[in-house]
Amino acid sequence: MIGIGTWTGKVHTMFFSGDVTFTIGEKDGSYDFSMHLPEGGSSKLPDFQIKEVREEGNSLLATAEVSLLPGKTIDIKLTFDGDSMNGSLKIPFLGKIDLKNFTKA
Repeated sequence: MIGIGTWTGKVHTMFFSGDVTFTIGEKDGSYDFSMHLPEGGSSKLPDFQIKEVREEGNSLLATAEVSLLPGKTIDIKLTFDGDSMNGSLKIPFLGKIDLKNFTKA
């Protein structure tokens, strides 16, 4: 399994700009994802569920469903290089959100 750990970086979108933390773990032989925003902020994450994860080289490719977008999927690509991670989220109606220079905590 690749990418296991906690990854922190900055995200800039029209709805939120600031620090985001991803935790990638293992649960019963499958990948387990969680995402956190800073405490006390006005932004809250919608409920999401990872539907599929596959490894491709040093990348994880995943799809997720979000409660605010029923019937739509989010495409996730996370690429790991040592203690750094870059990637993107492709979200319907919002477009692509880049994840650059995330570091392993």
